[in-house]
Amino acid sequence: MTLYVEGGGDRSELRTACRKGFKEFITNAGIKDHPRVVACGSRSDAFDSYCIAIANGKKALLLIDSEAPVADQHQQGADTNQWQPWAHLKNRQDDAWEQPAGASDTDCHLMIQCMENWFLADRTTLKNFFGQGFKENKLPAHRSIEQVAKNEVYSALAYATQGCKTKAPYGKSEHSFKLLAEVDPGRITAASPWAKRFVDALKKKMHS
Repeated sequence: MTLYVEGGGDRSELRTACRKGFKEFITNAGIKDHPRVVACGSRSDAFDSYCIAIANGKKALLLIDSEAPVADQHQQGADTNQWQPWAHLKNRQDDAWEQPAGASDTDCHLMIQCMENWFLADRTTLKNFFGQGFKENKLPAHRSIEQVAKNEVYSALAYATQGCKTKAPYGKSEHSFKLLAEVDPGRITAASPWAKRFVDALKKKMHS
């Protein structure tokens, strides 16, 4: 099984950090036999790589940012296997992707609305990671982490970390994948149904 993920940019060292971060997150989620992780850079490159893999008959999963809220009609019911990430990606104007032949909704997973949304669920790790000067009160409160817009997440992390004594203000290249390796998947899956959907699907597919 290969997991194609959005992230890592165009630099080899950043893609290495991306792969390591996701492997650690998956292992920490209790999945010891983890899939091969491919850091693809852009979301479109991740989609293209996934499409090539399944066209060649390979077992593959896709994990990308949703970039925007998922409409209610695409996430109806308690059974997340019935949710429709491909419909979200087709209806999103900047994507307009067709569901590839042979692809199922259970093979497509969304980080809502970006990977950094996950971090909002584990403020203990954020505080420990950034240390003295971290301002938790600058983070969004009293709503689902899935409802926080991408630009708001980035701004909040920047404001919360701008006064830290031992680390620079939050930077995606510098901090994101190191944080991913340290956050608690249990807290994230408890706060994000889409994250729980991803972890549950991995457990099922890797142990089947």
